[in-house]
Amino acid sequence: MMEYAAIHHQPFSSDAYSYDGRTVHIKIRTKKGDADHIRLIWGDPYEYSGGRWSANEQPMRKIAATDMHDYWFAEVVPPFRRLQYAFVVTDQHEDIFFGSSGVCPYTEKTLETIHYYFKLPFVHDADTFQAPEWAKATVWYQIFPERFANGREDLSPEGALPWGSKDPDVNDFFGGDLQGIIDKLDYLEDLGVNGIYLTPIFSAPSNHKYDTLDYYTIDPHFGDPELFRTLVSRLHQRGMRIMLDAVFNHIGSSSPQWQDVVKNGAQSRYKDWFHIHSFPVTEGKYDRFAFTPEMPKLNTAHPEVQRYLLDIALYWIREFDIDGWRLDVANEVDHAFWKTFKQAVSAEKPDVYILGEIWHSSEPWLRGDEFHAVMNYPFTEPMIEYFADREIPASRMAHRLNAHLMTGMKQVNEVMFNLLDSHDTKRLLTRCRNDGKKARALLAFMFAQTGSPCIYYGTEIGLDGENDPLCRKCMVWEKEKQNQEMLTFMKRLIALRKQENTLLTYGDLEWNLLDDQNDFIRFSRTLDEKKLIYFFNQGNAAQHVSLRDLKIDRYQKIYDAWTEQPLHYEDVIAVQPGEFFILGAADTV
Repeated sequence: MMEYAAIHHQPFSSDAYSYDGRTVHIKIRTKKGDADHIRLIWGDPYEYSGGRWSANEQPMRKIAATDMHDYWFAEVVPPFRRLQYAFVVTDQHEDIFFGSSGVCPYTEKTLETIHYYFKLPFVHDADTFQAPEWAKATVWYQIFPERFANGREDLSPEGALPWGSKDPDVNDFFGGDLQGIIDKLDYLEDLGVNGIYLTPIFSAPSNHKYDTLDYYTIDPHFGDPELFRTLVSRLHQRGMRIMLDAVFNHIGSSSPQWQDVVKNGAQSRYKDWFHIHSFPVTEGKYDRFAFTPEMPKLNTAHPEVQRYLLDIALYWIREFDIDGWRLDVANEVDHAFWKTFKQAVSAEKPDVYILGEIWHSSEPWLRGDEFHAVMNYPFTEPMIEYFADREIPASRMAHRLNAHLMTGMKQVNEVMFNLLDSHDTKRLLTRCRNDGKKARALLAFMFAQTGSPCIYYGTEIGLDGENDPLCRKCMVWEKEKQNQEMLTFMKRLIALRKQENTLLTYGDLEWNLLDDQNDFIRFSRTLDEKKLIYFFNQGNAAQHVSLRDLKIDRYQKIYDAWTEQPLHYEDVIAVQPGEFFILGAADTV
């Protein structure tokens, strides 16, 4: 007998939503292994024939599984943009009807009881999650400006250390600036990235700039407005995008607003800009980011604060034509503010990309009225735990990835910001215990997933580093000190991702083999007649794969997608320990 309590579907959520303003995606969850098949009963709620409701039936397909659940999917295009629907769930012993009233017997009376059905009253474009199309085809490169390149010594702060002369401490400066980034645009274009994400560039006393003094001023050690304008212009000339980092949760304690509160206490005109418990504002008397006294938390429900922050967001779009905002500590700011923010910046630039820094499940922020994406740590962490940490088996990794994907709408997953490390984490190579082969396999695996991949500066040349501040080392520019094998690998990986972006964005994912005993994985990405099959061997012995056993159409073109060399239907591939292989199959015409 089926486990009825495990059957789950929530209308007006990522289980039932408009994909493009016309097409509706429907998902339902059942206990793992319970259902043999599921049929979707659907139609227009007002369409009747001969006194009976005119219903359509179509089979749903199982698209994902975890250790506890199966997920089923169907896509429908309601002719009049109205939808009424329910499910018939079948196992070896029974058929059951599942609708708005829960589980019911599968009878003619049940099928004709209209109030048992779920409803989508009308599919509106305005209610459809929409993201910038360009984000789906973007490979991001994150730059910590103070540590990327020193292009102008005259901008460096007093006491700046010689470039790369030591591992960084928390308060060290080395003199990275905007001119340094401009000087390296040929390098970035040759690498293949087409989106640049800069951590904060606004005036602030620290090297990281997350303690902002003035959001309208570029930090003088980084440059000036004209230098930034030149950077944006030259990026756009190369077909590259730029995203800035905004800290709207808190402000620096040296900012004029907070200093006015410190000086004037309860008489300060800015006292309501913050969450102050009592005066004077000594430590512990006000809310701040974490327990950092230098970062007092802003009251984003206050109208003056809202106007101040929205004006800042619009200023950098209007004046410099930036392409995106990454929003720091986004989960600690109220939803009402982010909804207003989304409306304002999207009205100014409809294809601006809005990215929130959230480290946990983020569905409430990803309904279309706040963010386009979040930094997708919950998605990529299982990959790291499997490949780098060796803490979980392959099957557990795949189940966690599936569960995460199922919490989101498809168009959300298509633009999510996928990353393996950042200025807030250990560097990838360090987490892989300086095993370059493992790091390359992990990167290849992440680049094969739906979403917009990001690499942290220096990953491509083998830069290592423990947690902050050691993950913020100076970029190495001497070729003899760079890992050229890693650089060549990253150029090919980025090129392959861009070449196959349509398939990797829209194609179906299927886990074909999760061999925990031998640490061998096979999954495929398929779109129309084209397919990529990925093999990852994290075990200790070579794995041999007969192409004949993969049930590929022998009349298709079969090739090694990495080298682009042709293969033959009779070939046997050897995937060595720690290595990966990508097989391509496509129609010859």
